[in-house]
Amino acid sequence: MSTTDYAQFVNDFRQTIVDATPRLRDISPEQSRRKKSADEWAPIEILGHLVDSAANNHQRFVRAQFNDNLVFPEYDQDQWVNGQRYLETSWPELVDFWSLYNLHLAHVLRAISPDALTKTRSKHTLDQIAFKLVDKDEPTTLEYLIRDYVDHLRFHLDQIFSETKSTE
Repeated sequence: MSTTDYAQFVNDFRQTIVDATPRLRDISPEQSRRKKSADEWAPIEILGHLVDSAANNHQRFVRAQFNDNLVFPEYDQDQWVNGQRYLETSWPELVDFWSLYNLHLAHVLRAISPDALTKTRSKHTLDQIAFKLVDKDEPTTLEYLIRDYVDHLRFHLDQIFSETKSTE
């Protein structure tokens, strides 16, 4: 991928955050806490999960620039969501935190050198931690991990918007 294409990708990611933020703010706190079923996350828990994903991937994006591998620890997303009691947090504050954190990540993504971004890494854990898993024997790049993060974020935003639309 060219530097221009990556810059456009990061701009598109940033625009996703800018566009989603007012839509998230339009969701009432009550709507944010409604679960479709007892074993599924409410929209506020999904957004909390996206904050957790941002936190975990933030350190991955920075560390990967200075390592020859993409080996990172997993995290138990259910434990993280339950342990932080997202159902009890302020929806407006969580929306603002999610938005600002991801705008910062857009800055971080812009700062990554093309060499670090496209360097092929044979050793990775993207067979365990990626949204779209990469075979353990298939080399991959930091750029793949970044794009995977954005795909994951967009997937869950669509989930939040579809779930809250049906409960209006």
